[in-house]
Amino acid sequence: MTSHTDPAPFPYNGPEELRQPILTALRRVVDPEVAMNVVDVGLIYGVAVAAGKLHALVTMTSAACPVTELIIEEIETELDRDMPPDLQIQVELVWEPPWTTERMSPSAKRFMGW
Repeated sequence: MTSHTDPAPFPYNGPEELRQPILTALRRVVDPEVAMNVVDVGLIYGVAVAAGKLHALVTMTSAACPVTELIIEEIETELDRDMPPDLQIQVELVWEPPWTTERMSPSAKRFMGW
């Protein structure tokens, strides 16, 4: 089984028909510092879709991450590409709980040699 079929890489609350397109869009966003997608790195803390809004909670591996704005922009762009045009995309940067390597997918850990 690949990580693409692992259940629930992050909490999701919303219409079931949007779950896979959201996951697909987020997997296209790569953290350039580690050359892996943000889902496998564990940067997505959750996604909720309700009342015409998609709200994504994301973090970075460090508050000093030099590509934070780039990653957030790419998340917004990729979600906007695949979501219904009337759905408002909101990406919120959070620091709690702090990111740890435990959030990484098994394939990301293998990629890093852990």
